[in-house]
Amino acid sequence: MTTFVALLRGINVSGQKQIRTADLQKSCEVLGLTDVRSYLQSGNLVFRANRAGPRKLAVALRARIAEDFGHDVEVLVLSAKELDLIASSNPLWPRSGGDGTLFHATFLFEPISEHRFRNLTQLARSGEQAVLVGQVVFLYCPHGYGRTKLSNAYFEKALGMPATTRNWRTVLALQDLCSKP
Repeated sequence: MTTFVALLRGINVSGQKQIRTADLQKSCEVLGLTDVRSYLQSGNLVFRANRAGPRKLAVALRARIAEDFGHDVEVLVLSAKELDLIASSNPLWPRSGGDGTLFHATFLFEPISEHRFRNLTQLARSGEQAVLVGQVVFLYCPHGYGRTKLSNAYFEKALGMPATTRNWRTVLALQDLCSKP
């Protein structure tokens, strides 16, 4: 059995695409996923599975959510190892810690080139930083995420693909959940 993290885009946000956590966990269990745990109510799941891989799990979860709840929800699945790599490769996060509310990770559903990314980040305000590592945009937003132009909606529109953003505390909490039996 492998441990995975599923990031569901846009559920339980501002009253949209409401899905109760307990109901979502039951839907996951119907798919044969085990040890299903959630973090907050904004679409963060940790589970164990025997399935072939993250892409197949994402497709299965998306279909199950549509069937059970009537919502078309983008789903990104990462292995716990992938999440560990992401958590350890954030070049903006100070190793001594920091205010987790000022740091974010925007998970892109498809890869993009470094060149294309550099052209996007010209909207950064003074002090803001954005770095692409693999398919994750690491953000430092000293003025607050609610004030940056480098939002999830911006990246989705500019890139023409889905993305989902988590604050850094959530990324670290999910990493911690993956390490617990």
